[in-house]
Amino acid sequence: MGVLDGYLPVLVMIGLQFHYALLAMFTRAALLDGLTPTVFVVYRQGIATLSLAPIIFSSYKRRQSLKSSLGWKSFSMMFMTSLIGVTANQNAYFSGLFYASSTAATAMSNLIPALTFVFAAILGFEKINLRSLRNVAKILGTVCCVSGALTMAFIKGHKLLHMEFFLPDSIHLTSSGDDNWILGCLLLLASSVFWSCWMIMQVPISASCPDHILSTFWMCLFATIQSAIFALLKEQNLQSWILPSPLQISCSLYAGIGIALSFFIQSWCISERGPLYCAMFNPLATVITVLVAATFLEEELYVGSLVGAFGVITGLYIVLWGKAKDFDGTKQKLPQSNMEDDDITNRIDLEEPLLADKSKSEIKMEP
Repeated sequence: MGVLDGYLPVLVMIGLQFHYALLAMFTRAALLDGLTPTVFVVYRQGIATLSLAPIIFSSYKRRQSLKSSLGWKSFSMMFMTSLIGVTANQNAYFSGLFYASSTAATAMSNLIPALTFVFAAILGFEKINLRSLRNVAKILGTVCCVSGALTMAFIKGHKLLHMEFFLPDSIHLTSSGDDNWILGCLLLLASSVFWSCWMIMQVPISASCPDHILSTFWMCLFATIQSAIFALLKEQNLQSWILPSPLQISCSLYAGIGIALSFFIQSWCISERGPLYCAMFNPLATVITVLVAATFLEEELYVGSLVGAFGVITGLYIVLWGKAKDFDGTKQKLPQSNMEDDDITNRIDLEEPLLADKSKSEIKMEP
């Protein structure tokens, strides 16, 4: 196991990116098969809540914490975090996935670190110093990310790749028309904004409920209720709640259980190597989606989409480079004489994904 331990985080993160790519393609196929995005979000969050429930109720400590973790202040923060970071985020994401493409969906998710930096700077968690190379890098990376996202949305370009000979004619993940494509990309952009807000809102959440699994359970539960109310108001036809095909049923189960599994996998990898290490693998999901969807699932790929995705990924790495320099500066200020100091450095690296030193002790990473 000694040799395997060194490669295990790499293998785990690669497997997780395959999961994210498969989820995007699998879900888009189910949406095109007739699954309603708002109803899908309800089923996904409900299954995720049920998946986490045994973990919560099997632990006496967590059962006790469950009773005392939600005062009025905590309840309000959890409710708003669920509303913005889960309910609004998921409905925007899966509606955007339906209107645009799985490639656009995975590419747009790389905007999140740059957008989080913007919101952190606005709220004062990030100090902006234009004479600092790392701050300039984060600003340029953010501009590059947003420019790439807008390029994907508004400059479609010529069709680049569309192969039609691997699978039967019944399996198509072709993109929508131009109007729907723009709407889909804007919804995916909104989803990234909501998720970035979710990450910022983890500052007070982690202070009031430091148990990540417990806070995730509460947010999934609140999101299930919120999403159900939204779906009932939006979908007047009750037939939308019926899943007639095995594809729709299996997609809902896979997406719901996948939330719980990906939470544990990513939390473990962050504890081993830190958040920057994990974030560096995010573009792999985009590459996998492009290759598989365009080659095997007949999803159309356009020049504008490819250029925009490249811009988003390039901007992501520039932002991460700037943040890595922040960590280097923090580590140089800390004494390195013993293992206890190393543990402090690792803890800072774990708890400070994209925000600055001001809130070191309060921030937690995305579940």
